[in-house]
Amino acid sequence: MRNATFRQLRVFAEVARHLSFARAAEALHLTPPAVTMQIKELEGHVGLPLFERQGRRVALTTAGEYMLVYARKVLATLKDAEDTAARLQRLETGSLTIGLLSTAQYFVPALLAEFTREHTGLDVRLAIGNRHQLVQMLHNNEVDVAIMGRPPTELNVRAEPFGAHPHVFVAPVDHPLLRIGHPTVASLLPYAFVVREHGSGTRAVFDDFFQRQRAEPHLAMELPSNEAVKQAVMAGLGLGLLSLHTLGLELEHGLIARLDVEGTPIVRAWHVVHTLAKLLSPAAEAFRYFVLEHGEAFLAKRYGALLPLAPAG
Repeated sequence: MRNATFRQLRVFAEVARHLSFARAAEALHLTPPAVTMQIKELEGHVGLPLFERQGRRVALTTAGEYMLVYARKVLATLKDAEDTAARLQRLETGSLTIGLLSTAQYFVPALLAEFTREHTGLDVRLAIGNRHQLVQMLHNNEVDVAIMGRPPTELNVRAEPFGAHPHVFVAPVDHPLLRIGHPTVASLLPYAFVVREHGSGTRAVFDDFFQRQRAEPHLAMELPSNEAVKQAVMAGLGLGLLSLHTLGLELEHGLIARLDVEGTPIVRAWHVVHTLAKLLSPAAEAFRYFVLEHGEAFLAKRYGALLPLAPAG
């Protein structure tokens, strides 16, 4: 391992994160052969294979799992050293990795565009996943800060709210429930639901809502993204519960309908989160301050016309 390079460790960690040489190459802006070469060189230094390859399927070997722990520690230490150097120089340059709940990708890029107009020269990377994946990114020190709803309790983090995050029930535009002014929870139960996967924040809000109502909804299907849920609802495959922040275009153009269910909107909060063990770089600190200062007004301006943000109960 003495001759292993930081580049090889970065490539190794990225392949392990995606379990795909092609996706790692895309994330690193390399060609797949270049990624393969870096992994082969690292395996030569280790003296053991790090991945098992069966066609397009990739899995870590036992040696790979052990090496990944140390590779992440080395890369995290290097990143902390770079951040410290940037602090000493008082420069807002370098790299900034922002972890996003998949729901947040509907507004964070626009917020980030405003931030980068004030802070040029940054190399910004977005890492998107569901809540479970985002917690793992924070744990593995793969992101500087994260934008998420419910902060993790299993990690020692600083979580600061910056804006309201309403969730609403949606239906096809011709659904009979739309003829009822304020449908009750009981009136929803004869209909099937299309839901997000376990591990997502949206699914946690859905499950918590019906548990508090002591009701058992019928689940027609479970889907891995907000877009998939929206398409299924619009196709008439079931009702859905989604963040209002994912629905701007569909509501504006009349492609999907919001159900004004009693007890909704279900309002949670968006948080900017980082682990307390991490020393934030000037770039990460600047982004954190920017979100806390401008996030609430940005969300209100972008989504306020779609729905009053006061919860119904």
